[in-house]
Amino acid sequence: MNRSRLALSAALLACSALPLAAQWANHYPKLLGLSHHVYLEGYELPILTNGPMDPAPAPDGKRIAFASRGWLWLFDPATGTAKRITRGGAMDSRPAWSPDGTRIAFVRDDSRALTIMLLDVASGAETRVVSDSAIVLDPAFSPDGKTLYYSSGIAGDLDLWKLDLATRATTRITTTLGANELGAMPTRDGSALVYLGKSRGGNDQVRRLTLATGADVVLATGSILSMTRGAVHPDGRAMAITWPSQEGYELRLASALKEGATVELLRTPKLLPLAPAFSTDGNTIWFSHADAEQRMVLSRIPTAGGAMQDVAIGKWDWGTPTAQLRVITRLAGGVPVPARVSVTGAGAHPMVPDRGQVRFDGQNGIVFFYSDGVSTLTVPAGEVEVTAVRGLATPPATERVTIKAGETRTVTVTLAPVWNARANGWLAGEHHFHLNYGGPYVLEPDVLTNMGLAEELDVLTPMLANLAQRFEDQPLFAYRHVKAKPWIVWSQEVRAHFFGHVGVLNASSLHWPWIWGPSGYDVHDRDDRTNGDVLDWTRAHGGISTYVHPVSAAGTFALDAPRGIPTGFVADAVQGKIDAIELACLWSDERGTTDLWYRILNAGIPMAITAGTDVMNNLYRTMAVGTTRVYVHPDKPGDVASYFAALKAGRSFVSTGPMLDFHVSAAGPGQVIKRGSGSASYTLDIHSAVAVDTVEIVVNGAVVERLGGLDAPGSRHITGTVQLPVGGWVAARVSGAPTRAWPAMDSYAFAHTAPVWIDRVGSTEPSAKAAAARDLLRALDVADKAMATAYGGAEHPRLLAHFAEARRILMGWSK
Repeated sequence: MNRSRLALSAALLACSALPLAAQWANHYPKLLGLSHHVYLEGYELPILTNGPMDPAPAPDGKRIAFASRGWLWLFDPATGTAKRITRGGAMDSRPAWSPDGTRIAFVRDDSRALTIMLLDVASGAETRVVSDSAIVLDPAFSPDGKTLYYSSGIAGDLDLWKLDLATRATTRITTTLGANELGAMPTRDGSALVYLGKSRGGNDQVRRLTLATGADVVLATGSILSMTRGAVHPDGRAMAITWPSQEGYELRLASALKEGATVELLRTPKLLPLAPAFSTDGNTIWFSHADAEQRMVLSRIPTAGGAMQDVAIGKWDWGTPTAQLRVITRLAGGVPVPARVSVTGAGAHPMVPDRGQVRFDGQNGIVFFYSDGVSTLTVPAGEVEVTAVRGLATPPATERVTIKAGETRTVTVTLAPVWNARANGWLAGEHHFHLNYGGPYVLEPDVLTNMGLAEELDVLTPMLANLAQRFEDQPLFAYRHVKAKPWIVWSQEVRAHFFGHVGVLNASSLHWPWIWGPSGYDVHDRDDRTNGDVLDWTRAHGGISTYVHPVSAAGTFALDAPRGIPTGFVADAVQGKIDAIELACLWSDERGTTDLWYRILNAGIPMAITAGTDVMNNLYRTMAVGTTRVYVHPDKPGDVASYFAALKAGRSFVSTGPMLDFHVSAAGPGQVIKRGSGSASYTLDIHSAVAVDTVEIVVNGAVVERLGGLDAPGSRHITGTVQLPVGGWVAARVSGAPTRAWPAMDSYAFAHTAPVWIDRVGSTEPSAKAAAARDLLRALDVADKAMATAYGGAEHPRLLAHFAEARRILMGWSK
């Protein structure tokens, strides 16, 4: 490596005290061959609900086993009573009956690993039968009851396996590399398995495997079949499957023998049928769905077609005395306020209210829900622990009580924020998340109000984005709520995978097309179209143009050929087309993105910073909105237009926990100071509910002062003097250890201010500008080569001209 290049990398990278971490990737041990493990955890792993899920009719036709509140229950439709049949602290789900009706196999999740258990229905005795991998799923008995089929990740990806219940010998059935096979459904004669094959050649499939011959045929194909599950009819010829469309999911009948036409049984707006299962006689299909209050409901529909019917649970028999817990969350001396809440009972089992979506924080392993300030839960009598936070500013507050049987007990949790950002002129924004994205719930925008209040967010910009070739929820773009905070303004993520994902914030309309480019799309795959076209369009339609989750790991510029930067980013940035870069996001790494941003600033390109989680709100396994966020200081805190103007002007800082109030000679982020004598005083106030290890003052990408942080929640006031070069910028950043506790949910603590500019916005120091240009040229070399390979012989003169102009500019700056 060139020595001057190594020196620059040392100045900008190696001297940093930021943790060596990358994007948030997984909670459970990661399987091989998956680019986004979060999809596996979000789409395929079991979920905890406050109503019936995973219905499994008993062989006698008289009872239904299902999962609810993290346990298994037996439901008698004749009496309307559901009786709890499992106990303990772990989460139980996906019951499957033995053919003789004496045993139930199920999945147990202790939040670290999944195992498959056998329950003796009569005695309640449990036996662990499969725990060979941290991820095992979907048990199903063979028709003779001697074999248990299941999915296991022991070989690196999810394969179908079988367990001989007598000898406990296991045999691997499928061996396709880089694909996941799950949801095995044995036919009644035992000759075949119908199953789901995920990510086979870029598609998801429903397949049929003939066990005697190994013949494996496709029955149906689609893209990102996130909630697709099926059941084979007792006659072995038909199957019921949930299948996606542009408008949502449908329940369909299809052949279980060959690929062909399907019959629509159910398509209802805002209703997503989940986990279908046939009755023993095959005349009825049972399934679950979420209602308007995100409660799971048990439903059935005739196999021949007709009206669906919700089946109410008239009585929940817990098998133990219960009590009512009333949880109030409030600020000191105040009225109840919305909050993020976790409640656990005996064995640390999660407790959830009767309505509202339940979520799982994959960073800390905590089940939580949102309260509007007062929540009521049914809990087993005994010890209960309640923990609550509100946004990033409040350390977790916990109360423990012992509740007697039949008692109604009120617990008040008092929250004490370390700082009031809003009172100091700062508004918190979350600018990259997806309300509905392949999960089991169909959410409406009004759920964001309480969610935003609970997370202390003032501005929310949910993004529409494609789900494979589906462009869902388009009518929601017209929804706009700006009369009271949190303001909700719909935005869009335009995804040219090859060139990088672009955020279109606060534009007046949707951009078309949503997708194109050589990576992953069959339509528009060789369009001669740049991301710069989208960025220009965004500005023309009143929006803010951004690149989202741009860099997933640190150290890219330490390589001779910098990799991991979106192909279109450098060409767009040096031509001034990008308003802001998403500096903090769960799907990228703050350190790696910062390295890229520093070079942009050093080149004299004033690029603002923004932040967003990129969470999918309708998943169970998802972090909170605002886990990564931006704080903006507008001139008019009550005006949404003023907020977006300040965001674009860089009057901001981003955070995964700590909060910063930074001034150089009284100028804040996005503002300008005069160099004068060449030095300036600064003040930095740090407020954090999580520990902060390191505080750094950065000038033109180099750390000029490093200090200790905070060992515990609180605040710290720092003053100092900084030497100013002839041009460029000054900023502050802080970092901390990997996240282990609330209120944070990102990989590690991080916050960074936008720059305070020296003399003028976009000023530069000549040597820093030249070095940055040379680094960006190396990145552009990588992009050029990638484009030449991807486009092959396809004509793309506009792209070539766009990249050539960027090279011309950088060559001029590099001298």
